[in-house]
Amino acid sequence: DPKKFKISIVLILTEHVSIIALAIMLFIAFSPYNILLAVVWTISRSGEALIQIYNKKSYWGLLGIARQYSANNGAEENALIDSSRGILKTKNSSFRYAQILFSIGTLAYCILFVTYGVVPAFIGWLGIIACIPYGFGNGIALVKPDFKALWYFGGLLVLIFEIVLGGWLLLYPH
Repeated sequence: DPKKFKISIVLILTEHVSIIALAIMLFIAFSPYNILLAVVWTISRSGEALIQIYNKKSYWGLLGIARQYSANNGAEENALIDSSRGILKTKNSSFRYAQILFSIGTLAYCILFVTYGVVPAFIGWLGIIACIPYGFGNGIALVKPDFKALWYFGGLLVLIFEIVLGGWLLLYPH
């Protein structure tokens, strides 16, 4: 469904623009504590989002390929499939780079959380513990695409960290 596909791309782009906005808001809120960490996470998280935004422009090509594939009589199917795979393969590698930047940015603000007691220390430590295997897991997956165990483990820890942090921020606003 082309309409749903376009809506999903707009929502994904909105998410990535929101990540940049969040990085800027965190910079404003926490840079008085440590400007270096604030700069690191702002650049890292903004870089993550910009990589993802740049990569999404190729997704529009998938819509055109799908139309061509539907109208095709079979002669060009393999070429169209290869084109689609090329777009998706690029997506996977750029995602890894973006997630390494995510890990660096998350590590920076979790160090700030622990160092300055902005949130309970266990939340900051959970973030530090989560983003290290997640970042290394993405780096390893760039070199060895079949090795994803560390990435999965780190991703689970990141998910738990974000739920705990989000819950604390909702329940204990300052």
